[in-house]
Amino acid sequence: MIGRLSGRLDYRAEDHVLIDVRGVGYLVYCSERTMMALPGPGEAVSLYTDLLVREDLLQLFGFTSLVEKEWHRLLMSVQGIGAKASLAILGALGPDGVSRAIALGDWNAVKAAKGVGPKTAQRVVNELKDKAPAVMAMAGTGGGAVTPDDAVIEAGEPPAKTGAAAPRKPAAQRPAGDGAAQAEAMSALGNLGYPPGEAAAAVAQALEEGAEAGTAALIRAALKLLAPKG
Repeated sequence: MIGRLSGRLDYRAEDHVLIDVRGVGYLVYCSERTMMALPGPGEAVSLYTDLLVREDLLQLFGFTSLVEKEWHRLLMSVQGIGAKASLAILGALGPDGVSRAIALGDWNAVKAAKGVGPKTAQRVVNELKDKAPAVMAMAGTGGGAVTPDDAVIEAGEPPAKTGAAAPRKPAAQRPAGDGAAQAEAMSALGNLGYPPGEAAAAVAQALEEGAEAGTAALIRAALKLLAPKG
């Protein structure tokens, strides 16, 4: 199983790139948002990857973070969501946006992705809502973007030496501290007795409403949302 790739980006197409890794070219399909974050031809690039295996097809899909890759895996587990629809959702919302939409039960946000109808969007939210807390927590525990220096083809192999410049920082990527703060806030709310789903939804809503990204600020904002009304 190819879990990560590091090499030189040879060329870009509309929905995929060719990555040269020590003379071997890998065709990797990516979401629109991920494509926008990648460097230009000839530059160093690193992606987490997921391999789709069918009787007549082998396809690699690339992601800038483990959170994005995990959402792709989970989205693909929902009936009616194939690789194309999964990439459309991730491209429209980004991994953090998917986390918040599913935690909040906001199927309208999921429906905004190209090719995803209302029934499928509702099914995505209903089936994955309980998974959102764990995925959101990944952002604070090593789920950030992969870089050329730490990417490998298989565990234990040294990184490829391409001699090319380091890739640009993805413009759409949120600071790593945001994910850590979300994870810490959800953990704190869990310690106070709130169920994981409610804690994740409150943290997601707090971020949607403009709460500061720090742990303490998120906890305060989430507690206000969780407080009994009346």
